[in-house]
Amino acid sequence: MRWNIWNTSNVQAPAPGEPFGREGAAGGGLPFAPIHGLSARSAGLIGIFAVIIWLLTGVYKVQPDEQGVVLRFGKWVDTTEPGLHYHLPYPVDQVLLPKVTQSNQLQLGEIGADRAANGNQMLTGDENIVEADCAVSWRIKDLRQYLFMVSDPEAMLKTAADSAVREVIAQNPIQSAMSDKRQLIADQIKDVLQRLLDSDRTGITITQVQLERVDPPSAVIDAFNDVQRARADQERARNEAESYRNDIIPKARGEAERISQDAQAYKTQVVNLAQGEAQSFLAVYQSYARAKDVTAWRLYLESMDEVLKKAGKVIVDSSGKGVSAVAPYLPLSGQDVPPAPSQSPGGGK
Repeated sequence: MRWNIWNTSNVQAPAPGEPFGREGAAGGGLPFAPIHGLSARSAGLIGIFAVIIWLLTGVYKVQPDEQGVVLRFGKWVDTTEPGLHYHLPYPVDQVLLPKVTQSNQLQLGEIGADRAANGNQMLTGDENIVEADCAVSWRIKDLRQYLFMVSDPEAMLKTAADSAVREVIAQNPIQSAMSDKRQLIADQIKDVLQRLLDSDRTGITITQVQLERVDPPSAVIDAFNDVQRARADQERARNEAESYRNDIIPKARGEAERISQDAQAYKTQVVNLAQGEAQSFLAVYQSYARAKDVTAWRLYLESMDEVLKKAGKVIVDSSGKGVSAVAPYLPLSGQDVPPAPSQSPGGGK
């Protein structure tokens, strides 16, 4: 059967019960043929089935590390948490599923062979020039801000990170950035960078900032290393002097304390002896005031006793017949008893 799709002059209106007319059924008229074997009910069921399938395409699942962003004709309408959800099927709604718990990293500074030539140079607080490489770890905090408030969040992050590094490095001397305050400077960079990102409403949170390299420019690095070695020698000499000081000063203080304590003990001893002698003198004086003659005679006897007990005993030969007019009398203690003299001390036979 051949349809004539160009000649429509003989087309007649369809009679009741004849949807395409007699000409169409006979081979002329409208160029449409009925679908044989498909009833209106079947066509309706197919349509309903197609609509159901289209509606089911709106079911979506958000993974634990994701958040769902529902867009209606390109405009944000909702943010969904992990789990099963539903949105109006395409082309009405569209869902974005970015990973919000994933940690991303931004590298500032050149890594590799061209590092020396393309270093990220900046000025320090003491007007020195350094090249600094910095690694910034970040993740998405607010999806609405991240997707719609900034056209290019990662470019904004890189610009803000470079600005924060330069700001903090410019507030610290070069020695702090290269040695003892490295982690403190990294924490300061993190705080400044987070403040900049929050003010720009980027929806990004900074989890970590790490200074990977802080070096002087390659053209002056040899001279700088010489200066650093001299400073290291200076610090070593200072530490040795401090160690000697810490050793000698406690010893000197201990010796001074010992001398002070000995002097205090001697002072206490002399004062006590003087007070004792003074009390003894006062007691004697009181006795003398009550009985002058008796006290004077007792003092004389005590004085003679003190004098004579230290003197040796002598024998005086009054007759002059002895070998010597005065002969010492040896003490008996610790000495052999001398033989008895042949004559009496009086010279009698």
